[in-house]
Amino acid sequence: MSYVGPDFEPPQPRRSRRGPLTVALAALVPGALLGWLVYETVGGSGDGGGSGQATVRSSPPSASDAPTDDAKKPSASSSPTASSTSAPAPASGPLKGKVVVIDPGHNPENFQHPSEINRKVNIGTNWKECDTTGTSTNDGYTEAKFTLDVAHRMRTLLEEQGATVKLTQDADRPYGPCVDERARIGNEAKADAVVSVHADGSATGNRGFHVILPGAVHAGAADTRAIVAPSRDLGERVAGRFVAVTGSAPSNYVGDGSGLVTRKDLGGLNLSTVPKVFIECGNMRDSKDAALLTSGAWRQKAAQGISEGIVSFLRG
Repeated sequence: MSYVGPDFEPPQPRRSRRGPLTVALAALVPGALLGWLVYETVGGSGDGGGSGQATVRSSPPSASDAPTDDAKKPSASSSPTASSTSAPAPASGPLKGKVVVIDPGHNPENFQHPSEINRKVNIGTNWKECDTTGTSTNDGYTEAKFTLDVAHRMRTLLEEQGATVKLTQDADRPYGPCVDERARIGNEAKADAVVSVHADGSATGNRGFHVILPGAVHAGAADTRAIVAPSRDLGERVAGRFVAVTGSAPSNYVGDGSGLVTRKDLGGLNLSTVPKVFIECGNMRDSKDAALLTSGAWRQKAAQGISEGIVSFLRG
């Protein structure tokens, strides 16, 4: 997710808050955040070791290490207001009765609809463009392809656990949905958890992932006060499992090394009435991060890490 366009202004420099955030994440990953070096060295997902952590069974990667576009093309009959849903969830499993909404950032066809995605929508605190095209690697692998691929992998893993999984879009519509509708899809589904999947478009040398949490907002149509605490719990668990499974380090350019960032300017969070977080899985404009993001095997680990965080939250 490039910090250009709606919902993506660069965060302002902040005074260090390393203490409480780092401690929170360290509680999920023994050895604190420095433990990511160990995971990277051994190259395995490990069991994390966190008390009460649930493990998602990992399916074999469904794509090669080369980036592939497994997104479906939108049909002529696609409606720009219809949301996507998965197949029915399995009849049993630890997450039976739970609803998870996965929000793949952007849409592969957004670039063909500039007027539609540039129209302003109300995000509670102000007005912003409907959506953006997202970013890409220097070699042209787009954020929209990445997020949809990870979302598909997450859907498989979570449905194996018995969850009902819905996607905000599955490349089955001409563009969007807009940021306000993305929030509305999770709300109307009465989701137990929503995760918006993205990848950043920052400067070369900026590396690592970060999870974006909603701040307390109460203005206009936005009121996040009831979801701030559960969203933080969800975000900390997702960050902890993402470190453990992928071996990736928390961002070295936002979050003070904690991998957690709180923002009040994102429509997708401001308008949510259910627990929701964003995850920036890495920086597409850094060659080392891009090598991970374009690897099918790594995307499977990313999907597993995020999914394990969701499972831990829903069972906790």
